[in-house]
Amino acid sequence: METMDQLLAKEPFFADFPPEMMGTLGGCARNCRFGAGEYLLREGETADRFFLIRQGKVSLEITAPGQPPIVIATLHAGDVVGASWLAPPYRSMFDARAVELTRAISIDARCLRGKCDADHSLGYEMMSRFLPLLAKRLQSARLQILDVYGSR
Repeated sequence: METMDQLLAKEPFFADFPPEMMGTLGGCARNCRFGAGEYLLREGETADRFFLIRQGKVSLEITAPGQPPIVIATLHAGDVVGASWLAPPYRSMFDARAVELTRAISIDARCLRGKCDADHSLGYEMMSRFLPLLAKRLQSARLQILDVYGSR
């Protein structure tokens, strides 16, 4: 049976993560599963965790009152769900819903923030992974907006 830090080390998001920090990260992690239609995160709720998808598919959605949800991204195995844990007020900005049975690794954000505060090198490693992810998602949202409003 593999330990959590061994499972995390296999994830592309943590490629080249310093091995001495992997155990620290693994101490904040656990396996979880979501059935189709279950929410991993809800907009406005406390962002107290993030997920690495191991199997399945998750849609990131925004909802306007009286409207059906708008899918802004569909995430798959190897993708990360949730970055709102990084900055106050630590509130999820999107809904994240399992499209099909999804297995993931859940990382306790409070645990990880505490460890990052105690070890700034760990904090740097996490930020160096999340910043490109956030830039990519921002670019994706930008392209969707251009697609929707560009034909006017």
